[in-house]
Amino acid sequence: MSAVDNVSAAAPVTYEARDGVGWITLNRPKVLNALSTELASALADCAAMAAADSGVTQVVVRGAGRAFCSGMDRAALSTGAIGEAFYRHWNRALDCLEDMPKITLAVLHGYSIGGGLQLALACDLRLATDDAILGLGATRHGLVPDGAVLRLARVVGVGRAKELALLNDHVSPAEARASGLVNWVCAPGDLDATLAAVVAKARAASPTATGHTKRLLHESFHRDPRTLLEDVLAAQDECMTSWEMDEANRAWHEKREARFYPPPARP
Repeated sequence: MSAVDNVSAAAPVTYEARDGVGWITLNRPKVLNALSTELASALADCAAMAAADSGVTQVVVRGAGRAFCSGMDRAALSTGAIGEAFYRHWNRALDCLEDMPKITLAVLHGYSIGGGLQLALACDLRLATDDAILGLGATRHGLVPDGAVLRLARVVGVGRAKELALLNDHVSPAEARASGLVNWVCAPGDLDATLAAVVAKARAASPTATGHTKRLLHESFHRDPRTLLEDVLAAQDECMTSWEMDEANRAWHEKREARFYPPPARP
């Protein structure tokens, strides 16, 4: 059975695993899930928990209440309660979501600005409701958008990234979809069904192949593809000898779709 944490409802971030999906929920709804040091620390811990959960192959990051995340807690920032500890926890959380060999998906609704959008950019995929409010804003408050500045240009191109990060305009979900900033946009009433469809689509992919593919896509930004050949071949060999390949071959012979969840019981 997958691990499910025992955090209380008052925790700034909660984690739960159900049916192979890890659910990370920002849980400060009274302040629109604004970011504090405590939230950043809890987010990093929940991301690590999801990464280590052997029963989970997809991870969904959501926000409780009326918003995904309204960015930095300005009250905490103005009183000096935000410092190096926050940024270290924050980037540990984002790096974990980006690096884990599992598909990570951010669900954006309501205010999804500043650190909220930075958090979403650390995930592999982004689903937004058509009433979501998207933007950065860090430089307007005297800060670097540290969770986005190293990722944003890879998603939307350097020209569009400069516009978003330096001018701090809000962007509509439709514009975000057109630029690749988000992958899907749906009406709020369709959110659960759309999310379920995305999870089902992700579940149809081999977990072993998914993990290697995600890692190699990231590596492609840092290294000459030709230098990655041995790494690609080693990854392909692991895929070829995995239980998923056996299942894919059986499915082909039986003229059906391969089923990678639930995984087979280990002897």
